[in-house]
Amino acid sequence: MNAVGIDVSKGKSTIAVMQPFGVVVASPYEVGHTESELKELARFLKSLPGETRVLMEYTGRYYEPIARYLHEADIFVSVVNAIVAHDYSTNTVRRAKTDKKDAVKLANMAIDRWLDLKEYIPEEEIRQTLKICNRQYNQYNKLKTMLKNNLIALLDQTFPDVNKLFNSPARKSDGHEKWVDFALKFWHCECVCSLTERQFKDKYERWCRRSGYYYTAEKAEDIYASSCGNIGLLPMCESTKILVTQAIVQLQSIEESLAAFKREMQRLSSLLPEYETVMALYGVGEILGSQLIAEIGDVNRFETKKSLVAFAGIDAPPYQSGSVNVQSRSISKRGSSSLRKTLFQVMSVILQTAPEDEPVYAYLDKKRSEGKPYKVYMIAAANKFLRIYYARVKQCLVNT
Repeated sequence: MNAVGIDVSKGKSTIAVMQPFGVVVASPYEVGHTESELKELARFLKSLPGETRVLMEYTGRYYEPIARYLHEADIFVSVVNAIVAHDYSTNTVRRAKTDKKDAVKLANMAIDRWLDLKEYIPEEEIRQTLKICNRQYNQYNKLKTMLKNNLIALLDQTFPDVNKLFNSPARKSDGHEKWVDFALKFWHCECVCSLTERQFKDKYERWCRRSGYYYTAEKAEDIYASSCGNIGLLPMCESTKILVTQAIVQLQSIEESLAAFKREMQRLSSLLPEYETVMALYGVGEILGSQLIAEIGDVNRFETKKSLVAFAGIDAPPYQSGSVNVQSRSISKRGSSSLRKTLFQVMSVILQTAPEDEPVYAYLDKKRSEGKPYKVYMIAAANKFLRIYYARVKQCLVNT
């Protein structure tokens, strides 16, 4: 019975091998995440007499190279949540923390929970890539919001309210928005006011044809009338033009990247067996459906629907001690924050459309009619949605 604790960090790991009753098989030592060193580690672990089990904790994506390599070498590997590892055996006064101590701590934890350790199964390549795409999509979305707010602040000093002149949705092919492309051409209100109405309409029509946007004379007249009533605080000069156009170029670059991520996420998710089942759920579109699949992954890794709810961090753990039994509890928030965000967006769609015959909305409306606060009935509806998701996708995977 050999318990191997591995404290993972970027590019290297600290290894400790223990046996019951505090027997030290190998004192903590470092192993680099290179093929030669991992090969030597696998050879050493397989040479140990008796059964060997490896325990490590989730550390971003740093643990994956060593976990995957050892798994492919037919060595039992288990990966636990960092919070579970942190809460194990914290009965020390000094609270010292080093990589060597953490490796020994994990090895001792593996001995204590030997029979409860779950074997690590590497994620499918498609699911892994889809999840990374989704995380990058979320990061780029934050940048887009920041750059858009910055652009609007600049345009308020050169062409006030130009972002309100158009309400066209973003173009699917490249993610461009019409008002942003328009501001790149007409970056100052004097770019419009200095022309006659006829000249502007001709120039605007040519721009629409080149840029692939729909042209109407009525819209051109509205733009001209709105522009002539504005006053730019910044002068119409080359410096001002550089400020505005560079902000637009940066925003357009992010929009194009987001459009590329959307297409790739839809392509990857469509290759998975549960795609059609997820897309059939009410409130789920191409983007939100792909994000749900990316964050939840293979539902077979969850033993019950409660496990999936706990993974999302929207469960309310019980709290009872003696005569104290707290009924009003907060959600744990111990799971995936990205999944919670996606669930909230799905619930927002369901709440706005209010489909009477949809079970999730019916449950949401019931909680709302009971006088529950906004967050409470939204979380309750998300909980029900996840249970339906689990049941339908689980059945889909059984049938395929």
